[in-house]
Amino acid sequence: MRELEAFQKNEITEYYIYRNLSTKVRGVKNRRVLAQIADDEMRHYNIWKQHTGRDVRPNRFRIWFYSLISMLFGFTFGIRLMEKGEQGALNAYGALPPSLHEASGILRDEEEHEEALLKLLDEERLQYTGSIVLGLNDALVELMGVLAGLTFALQDATLVALSATITGFAAALSMAASEYLSTKSEPNGNNPFRAALYTGIAYLLTVVVLVAPYILLADLYVSLGLSFAGAVFIIGFFNYYISVARNEPFRARFFEMVGLSFSVAALSFLAGYAIRYAFGIEV
Repeated sequence: MRELEAFQKNEITEYYIYRNLSTKVRGVKNRRVLAQIADDEMRHYNIWKQHTGRDVRPNRFRIWFYSLISMLFGFTFGIRLMEKGEQGALNAYGALPPSLHEASGILRDEEEHEEALLKLLDEERLQYTGSIVLGLNDALVELMGVLAGLTFALQDATLVALSATITGFAAALSMAASEYLSTKSEPNGNNPFRAALYTGIAYLLTVVVLVAPYILLADLYVSLGLSFAGAVFIIGFFNYYISVARNEPFRARFFEMVGLSFSVAALSFLAGYAIRYAFGIEV
């Protein structure tokens, strides 16, 4: 009975989460999909109520948490993150005795029906994932190389920060302009201005994270190490976001981006040292 009440609590909690999101998302189709999933959750709740014979209160913290996550990072990410955390409940449904024949129907809804509905969701930021990847990846590869090279060529944190900031700002504008022209020439339905905006913002945010240690600290090599750590964090966070929101594998994409960024940084590191040594530059 305690396990059935836990299922009941989970269903009523998700009902409130989906219902709240259905009133906040844009688009009639998105609102209809989320409202339909909410109705399914309430139906599941009533099925378990027939067995427990009592009402169960929802988990208010989970409602607040997933509603907040959905507002900050998009409703698709919030919903899929919540559903990923429900794998234990799905396994528990499958382990219930045959006498609870309703469990098989609920399990089928959870595994098939909800997944089919989630695929119908349409969120703008996921349409421009390619633009965001372009901005992030280009900024990571270029700026990590620039920082590594300048660190050994200039040997001054202020000069490195100034040079990298100017380079990053100019490169962000250049990448945004290139993405605008590229998107405009491809009939894929995306708005060229929004694609350029997503690319430029992703690039500039990466510049801020990578350059910040050189502005805040005087030690060049500590700053370089923190920039590397910031790059890994950005890559990890973004790839985790994509893996959850689009239900794609995380590990392969993560290590690919890390390997590419750090390989370019290592080559630039060696080039900066070689140039400084060859020309006898001392700043």
